[in-house]
Amino acid sequence: MNRPSIGDPARANQALQDNVQRAEPRIVASYALVGAILLLGGGGYLLDWWASSSPWGLIAGLLAGLLIGFGNLLVSLRR
Repeated sequence: MNRPSIGDPARANQALQDNVQRAEPRIVASYALVGAILLLGGGGYLLDWWASSSPWGLIAGLLAGLLIGFGNLLVSLRR
């Protein structure tokens, strides 16, 4: 029975590392987007809990997180 050739593992590993290095700025920006949304949304939620102003702090925090996160993503994609 003929098995298909797997190829050179060292060359495949190098190709994977090259792909990850090229994608690194976008990966970091996507984590920053999620982090900004969670952090500022959580801050807005805590502000609502403290000031009993539900849901305005949460909405403001989520919008600020979206704007900051997408701004960071756009800057990263322009590089």
